Amino acid sequence: MQDLLRQMIVDSLSAPVPAFTRRDAHLPGVPGKALAVIGMRRSGKTTYLWQVLADRLSEGAPREAQLYLNFEDDRLLDLDVSGLHWVLEEYFRLQPGFRDSVKVGFFLDEIQVVPGWEAFARRIMDTEKVDLFLSGSSAKLLSREVATSMRGRGMEVLIHPFSFRESLRHSGMEPGKPWRMLGKASRSSMDHELRAYLVKGGFPEVQGISDQDRIRLLRTYVDVAVLRDVIERHGIGNPLALRWLQRHLLANPGGLFSVQKFHDTLRSQGVPVGKESLHAFLGHLEDTFLIRTVSIHAGSERKRLVNPRKAYPVDPGLIPVYERTGRTNLGHALETAVLIELERRGCQADYVRTTNGLEVDFLTRDPLGKWTLLQVCLDISEPSTRDREIRALAAAAREFPEASPVLLTLDSVPPNFDLPEPLKWQAAAEWLLGEEE
Repeated sequence: MQDLLRQMIVDSLSAPVPAFTRRDAHLPGVPGKALAVIGMRRSGKTTYLWQVLADRLSEGAPREAQLYLNFEDDRLLDLDVSGLHWVLEEYFRLQPGFRDSVKVGFFLDEIQVVPGWEAFARRIMDTEKVDLFLSGSSAKLLSREVATSMRGRGMEVLIHPFSFRESLRHSGMEPGKPWRMLGKASRSSMDHELRAYLVKGGFPEVQGISDQDRIRLLRTYVDVAVLRDVIERHGIGNPLALRWLQRHLLANPGGLFSVQKFHDTLRSQGVPVGKESLHAFLGHLEDTFLIRTVSIHAGSERKRLVNPRKAYPVDPGLIPVYERTGRTNLGHALETAVLIELERRGCQADYVRTTNGLEVDFLTRDPLGKWTLLQVCLDISEPSTRDREIRALAAAAREFPEASPVLLTLDSVPPNFDLPEPLKWQAAAEWLLGEEE
């Protein structure tokens, strides 16, 4: 094992930086913190580590001072924490002039597979002049444990699949100027690309491949995440109920979900499972980033707990994989894309039910404290749909006067009618490109 690790270190220090599409994720600039890069499998965490490494090189850091190791390498299956300590000492044996004199970067990919990694990370942070970058596929394993096990010495960077803007960048179509300066042809092109994005999604490997291959690949992603990050990691003894839950949530994006009602459904189908297990399963699926949930906005925690949550996949491209009717379901795909973009921007998001029972998709609060009501609609050309969406948004705006109410539609053509004050309309493509109303 030591010979293997020594060779991996030597190979890493001479490896060229692979080509990558730049991600827009914010890298915290707080000194003395380990950075945990988290997100669902295959969403681009490894590439992001290389992006950070490349940025350090562009700032003048020596290549030999940047060590990248992937601990999901099958040759490292038996590695334990003593092997991590040996990696540290062997690196500085190869680069003795860097110890305590040069700020070294350690990029440890999928470090969570090594038992006891937390103690190693703490020791590095306490005793070495090393910037530590960790990655992993489980929020529970990294973001929560970095906060506790590392005693406040860690921060997280969340990596989701490509955003709409990042997918355009990947294909060489990112607009070079603001939406308001784009001509009609460019806006039409953005509309076309957004519709394609809502179907294919943002996982990097599915970009540019056939529909058939995309569906098979995305199904594999889900299967591996559930098997390795839920069933194996948590020792799930009832995988049948877990699979039912996974398929239900992915087949009903944006739908209201109640553990009690789902428990009753499973019992009627003869599937034995306890409600406590279903609550745990839902938490595990969220920890793998496969599922994101949104609670009702309420002043009391009890009301939030007793009301159903809305569940969404982590990427709109997963919707066609599990959509039973075969429809494209662009409306729910757009809603999903908006929620995941809100997460990327660090916003808190709830859904709203007004006192007269009308529903608005999201009430959000950004990191600077700005409140926004977002009603996401595929199109508002049909009068009954338009009246329903506007009536709900207007009612919510009266109940939350501090929030800016915005109607987002997939169609980028401005509506040919006036919205009641203070409602505003915005094209979804413009909003997803980061140009808020």
